[in-house]
Amino acid sequence: MLNRSRRLRTSAAMRNLVAETDLRPRHLIQPHFVQPHPGSSEIASLPGIVRAGVEDTVRQAEKDLKRGLASVLLFGVPDAEAKNPDASYCRDQEGVIPQAVKALKQAFGSDLIVMTDVCLCGYTSHGHCGLVDGEGVVMNDQTLPLLAEMALRHAEAGADVVAPSDMMDGRVAAIRAMLDENGYTQASILSYAIKHAGAYYGPFRDAADSSPKFGDRKAYQMDPRNAREGLRDALLDVEEGADMLLVKPALPNLDIVWRLRQATLAPLCAYHVSSEFSSVKAADRLGWLDGDQLMHQHLLAIRRAGADMIVTYAGREALEKGWVS
Repeated sequence: MLNRSRRLRTSAAMRNLVAETDLRPRHLIQPHFVQPHPGSSEIASLPGIVRAGVEDTVRQAEKDLKRGLASVLLFGVPDAEAKNPDASYCRDQEGVIPQAVKALKQAFGSDLIVMTDVCLCGYTSHGHCGLVDGEGVVMNDQTLPLLAEMALRHAEAGADVVAPSDMMDGRVAAIRAMLDENGYTQASILSYAIKHAGAYYGPFRDAADSSPKFGDRKAYQMDPRNAREGLRDALLDVEEGADMLLVKPALPNLDIVWRLRQATLAPLCAYHVSSEFSSVKAADRLGWLDGDQLMHQHLLAIRRAGADMIVTYAGREALEKGWVS
């Protein structure tokens, strides 16, 4: 037999020699849920992940950075009394995310990439990602100035990257214009370019207290039956000024990650979302599978599909448990 693929699998050294995909610390972005009061609290549906005050967030980021995890994505978790229909707290210069950004940049400077989520859902009393009219319809154009002002507050605090996840049409252009007009031309935009509606976000909504109080998000998040629609919108985001693109959720959309990789030269990120993480943790706890091995394979599959970066709750574990190269 002339061709034996097994010749290239005979040892760990040989397998490493011919490996096509790697996973390194620089590929991983660790999410943080930041609350306005000190201390931390566990999130039952996201094992190992906590809501934490600014000081605790800085301490955890320091530990992660020493291991090589140099990028964070911040989500604000305001108190219930701070929420209202127009999400005014998300544009407060003294809000929890501007405070956290300032603290992280003061502590670590350019050694840590600080990314911030830009969306209204965690700050509105109704839980939707934009302003809502009297009939319960999420209003697109009226929401854009609020998102742009929120992004500006984050950039003023020192954020390296703002990441709009709201899925309003035209929000990348609105944010880019606001940042540029105010002198923040160096702040990057990581656009949630393809974000499908569906059942993958339950644990996140527990963590961020961001579930809609009525209806759903199908009128503004994408239909998971569609791929070309997402590719079109992603390329439009690049035209509007997005520096990087994100696909969410990751594993059900590996085909789209691959297709988008072929369609653009922009850096590409995928979000290994809460239910992808939590389902592995739950099955591991029940003894049904080896959770560490499966989580590692999840991340490798996302990289193999073409993602340059991965937002994942397993980022810290990947470094602690040696899954990275």
